[in-house]
Amino acid sequence: MTRRGTSGPSSPPAAGVLLAAGAGSRYGGPKALARHPDGGFFVERAARTLVDGGCSPTVVVLGAAAQQVRDVADLDGTMPVDKPDWSDGMGSSLRTALAVLASTGAPAALVLLVDQPGVTAEAVRRVARDATAASLVMAAYPGGRRGHPVLLGRSHWAGVAALAVGDAGARAYLRAHAERLRVVDCSGIADDTDVDRPGWSAGA
Repeated sequence: MTRRGTSGPSSPPAAGVLLAAGAGSRYGGPKALARHPDGGFFVERAARTLVDGGCSPTVVVLGAAAQQVRDVADLDGTMPVDKPDWSDGMGSSLRTALAVLASTGAPAALVLLVDQPGVTAEAVRRVARDATAASLVMAAYPGGRRGHPVLLGRSHWAGVAALAVGDAGARAYLRAHAERLRVVDCSGIADDTDVDRPGWSAGA
């Protein structure tokens, strides 16, 4: 069976990275445990989006309320990883995920945030298509916005980790390597809205 989102039928797929460790202070609780209007937790839906998009393995970085997330959320088929020092920021969570993936044969890591429930498996497949160790890809949305999913080829992981501090994630590295960055239009197939407060509804 040919795997989607790879550089060929015999090539390993991109790994998935779901950053879901934050406390959601503005939201009123960890966004991983926020309920989607259509059912299920944000963390479940985001993990499923990566898996359905062809990512393997998929690492889910948990922090605030990590044990509760493990107890109530269905994360079958993924690799949950606890981040005790989750308050250090998203950059630290990204470094943790990349360190876990270093022992795998994944050519690239497809990064998604737990608070973007409008991102779809189709967008994941589009961004992860033809993933190689040299890949550096971002999704693009209406109005010239660029964001997640973001594909980081394996050859970039060390550089990304070195610059991933606080809540910056891969932003500084992507900015420094803009000439190598490929932008993939995901308009019409995904919504990149960051959900910061309760009351979000799909398609709003």
